[in-house]
Amino acid sequence: MSAVYVNNLVINAGSDFSQSFSLQSSDTESALDLTNYTVESQLRKWSGSSNSVSFAATITNPPTLGRVFLNLTSEQTLSIKPGRYVYDILVVDNYDVKTRVVEGMVLVREGVTR
Repeated sequence: MSAVYVNNLVINAGSDFSQSFSLQSSDTESALDLTNYTVESQLRKWSGSSNSVSFAATITNPPTLGRVFLNLTSEQTLSIKPGRYVYDILVVDNYDVKTRVVEGMVLVREGVTR
């Protein structure tokens, strides 16, 4: 699999959010083939928090290019209290083995215009 990539995000509350990632294999230094994998991603105030927000996380076609897309609607971002959070992205194989491929901090900023 690949090494864990650290990437920090900024989400503007009340706005649609999307972010794409291109994953690479640490073994071959080429695109991580995500064929037969699924992807999951959440943000939480801290890693042990019972409250979470799940990103709509998808693998884009073709999966051999290793691209992952995260999305939140404006309604979802509006419901997140401004502040700092943590998130990660897990890829899941056919045997339900989960591997963390991306992690980082999220800054949720409050908007002014309503």
